[in-house]
Amino acid sequence: MKMAMDCGIYGVIKLRMFFFTFLILFLSTFTSTLSVSSSSTVQINSNSILVALLDSHYTELAELVEKAMLLQTLEDTVGNNNITIFAPKNEALERDLDPNFKTFLLEPRNLKSLQTLLMSHIIPTRINGSIPGSTRHTTLSLQHHLTIQPNQTSQQWTVNGARILHPNAVTRPDGVIHGIERLIIPRSVQDDFNRRRSLVSIAAIKPEGAPEVDPRTHRLKKPAPPQNPGSPPALPIYDALAPGPSLAPAPAPGPGGPHHHFNGEAQVKDFIQTLIHYGGYNEMADILVNLTSLATEMSRLVSEGYVLTVLAPNDEAMAKLTTDQLSEPGSPEQIMYYHLIPEYQTEESMYNAVRRFGKVRYDTLRLPHKVDAQEADGSVKFGHGDGSAYLFDPDIYTDGRISVQGIDGVLFPHQEEEEVVDKDVARTRLGQPAKVVVKQRRGKLLETACWMLGTFGQHSRFTSCQ
Repeated sequence: MKMAMDCGIYGVIKLRMFFFTFLILFLSTFTSTLSVSSSSTVQINSNSILVALLDSHYTELAELVEKAMLLQTLEDTVGNNNITIFAPKNEALERDLDPNFKTFLLEPRNLKSLQTLLMSHIIPTRINGSIPGSTRHTTLSLQHHLTIQPNQTSQQWTVNGARILHPNAVTRPDGVIHGIERLIIPRSVQDDFNRRRSLVSIAAIKPEGAPEVDPRTHRLKKPAPPQNPGSPPALPIYDALAPGPSLAPAPAPGPGGPHHHFNGEAQVKDFIQTLIHYGGYNEMADILVNLTSLATEMSRLVSEGYVLTVLAPNDEAMAKLTTDQLSEPGSPEQIMYYHLIPEYQTEESMYNAVRRFGKVRYDTLRLPHKVDAQEADGSVKFGHGDGSAYLFDPDIYTDGRISVQGIDGVLFPHQEEEEVVDKDVARTRLGQPAKVVVKQRRGKLLETACWMLGTFGQHSRFTSCQ
């Protein structure tokens, strides 16, 4: 009996030890979970180095960080480490930075390059002003490093060749900011910029003379030679437009037959998204997508091998359109067709053309109207007189098939600028032929005869008297 009691007591003790062991393991796991969850939601206070970056000397850099959508990444980094930011002042970003390079950084398609550039200025460790000798540090960009070394001549420190003008310019408990003389551009970002500017990356189809088309049959007068898959279509772009008033009756075949070699839908979506992210062109994007079916039409044209240049009026210009100009059936399409050029033109090519020839007339998809371009004030001016518009935002989107150039006005064909009241002439503004009624000239003798017939009530029997 005593042995049974000893065994029972031993079993109870063993059960209690197991229970306490399980409780300790559970509490340790729960505590670690709490610590992880608390570290994942880092709270940035007013004394943080990220808030200090909004100082008046570094607002340009802070704005780039916001546009690069890096705030959350920096908050997580600050929550785990002290950071060191090598920040150029506003003057260096405004005065010394190449405008073309800044435009390249702010384009939505180059977001990764902008993020790489900014993260290459940040080190996830704290480095104070006193640095013992030359050191090399890994940045937040991981594949890029910063080398800090003393300059023997000026007794200053340099980081990748840029002088540190203001060491320890801003110090906070979670980081430090050193003011540098210029922006540090990594090799990969510079290569992306060079490829973007290279003519190879945005090369359009070589300009060739259009083949002759029989206007009665809408067919080539001479059979087109066989084309390789992916080559530009042989027929003019007007023969590929959707059927409609004053347009070609049937679409033209795309390159390579039914198998399209260009993803026009993806390219059109890309340029519309670029318009929206660029800012100031929401009305144009809304008309292309919601008010008309032009986005779908442009996708099909690009898929069939055609190229387009879009003259995009900004929101301020679109706001000046009246209700009468948009309320007539088909008027939004006609307005947009006049802003589509069936060629691939960049700001550089158009400016060189107007500089060389003085005035250039570009075809539009609104037959038979053309848009005039000329050089004015160091830019390209489209249209005439008060209805003219300047090339305001060059090369918003250029991918070799679609080119988008921002302008500051809505363009209309030249003859439509005349003030008219006649309803038939107003129909001409919408691209519809006006009804012209030719009245016969009546002499004095015929007028006398019509007056006499009118007195006897037989005036209406003769059409000449009506």
